[in-house]
Amino acid sequence: MTTEISPRVTRGVTRIVAAAKESASSIAQASTQVKNDALAAIADSLEANVDDILAANAEDIETARKRETPDSLIDRLTLTEERVRGIAGAVREVIGLPDPVGVIRHGQTMPNGMRVSQEAVPVGVVGTIYEARPNVTVDIASLALKSGNAVVLRGGSAARSSNTLLISLLRRAVASVGLPEEIVSGIDEFGRDGTVVLMQARDHVDLLIPRGGAELIARVVHESLVPVIETGVGNVHMFIDQSAPVRMATDLVLNSKTHRPSVCNALENLLVHEKAAKRVLPKILGALHEAGVVVRADKEIESYAPEGMRIRRVTRRDWAKEYLDLELAVRLVSSVDEAIEHIHAYTSGHTEVIVTNDLANAETFVQAVDAAAVGVNVSTRFTDGGQLGLGAEVGISTQKLHARGPMGLEALTTTKWVMRGNGQIRT
Repeated sequence: MTTEISPRVTRGVTRIVAAAKESASSIAQASTQVKNDALAAIADSLEANVDDILAANAEDIETARKRETPDSLIDRLTLTEERVRGIAGAVREVIGLPDPVGVIRHGQTMPNGMRVSQEAVPVGVVGTIYEARPNVTVDIASLALKSGNAVVLRGGSAARSSNTLLISLLRRAVASVGLPEEIVSGIDEFGRDGTVVLMQARDHVDLLIPRGGAELIARVVHESLVPVIETGVGNVHMFIDQSAPVRMATDLVLNSKTHRPSVCNALENLLVHEKAAKRVLPKILGALHEAGVVVRADKEIESYAPEGMRIRRVTRRDWAKEYLDLELAVRLVSSVDEAIEHIHAYTSGHTEVIVTNDLANAETFVQAVDAAAVGVNVSTRFTDGGQLGLGAEVGISTQKLHARGPMGLEALTTTKWVMRGNGQIRT
């Protein structure tokens, strides 16, 4: 049964997205220098207001603990001085990136003398819906600004205090360089009903990007009237091949799983070649045990576990699960082909990695695995806009149209064809 949305919410969100649409023309025409000045003002403001940001974030964390929010989600929600300064640093990295607007992707002069070019232009108004990630507020706003777009943010109730302050700082920063503050807006005050209005605002919003859990993403994809880029639930796999070096395999598994387990590029499923099990699994399981990782596997894995380590029985449902915590499912396979087959059955299309010294198996894996990012002998944690040279990222797309993988500035542009002539007519 659909809940009726109050006129107050409909009017409020419609007013905000309409203002964003009107302001989009100003940012679309802004010079690279003006956009960079706005980004510099944002970074300066974040650094100057660290104490206020942390105080607002502390309110959100206190509320989350009262609601018995899982620790993995609280980790996503939490800001520290180091993280705030890191966010400001990411904004400054965006300043150094090339402006994607106006880049000519295709051009030629036709036989009749008409010159045609396909040029990159801003999308317009980008709406984002995300959960418990105040850093995303700044990441997306900075990328939207550099790519000439207005942005409407819906960050969820868990981070409401943090996001309210951050959006206020962002708006003041862009206004300080002469841009309309409406190019950055938030609709958190309107709750879930406001999200529905945003998803229906096709006349004002050009693109919608959801970031969060599977339930949130599925809801936006299925209910939105605004075009959506589907970002990734991360059911991430790593395959330890027969030839994998023990130390490398152990280090990569540990980093992929424990470096920050609450994010979408963390490892969730480990596949080990059965001929490598005796050599690599004792070390890997020992390291995971020391790190406090709960391992789910079949009984055959138990013989490789260190004393005192309990292996929980894995179920079919576990293979498809995004744990976002210190949990990992482990399975033995007989070949690279069986590993690929398992990945095809359960992947969310986010990130898949092989650890191997066999060049042929590495190439087979890279060519056969269908995912937004595929790695050879690297941590899964590298599937990240900053790590891949894109600066901050809007999200990691697991779909195949328009954008795939970490989405940086180029993903927030589209194209227009420009025709320049001197009176040519079609005959």
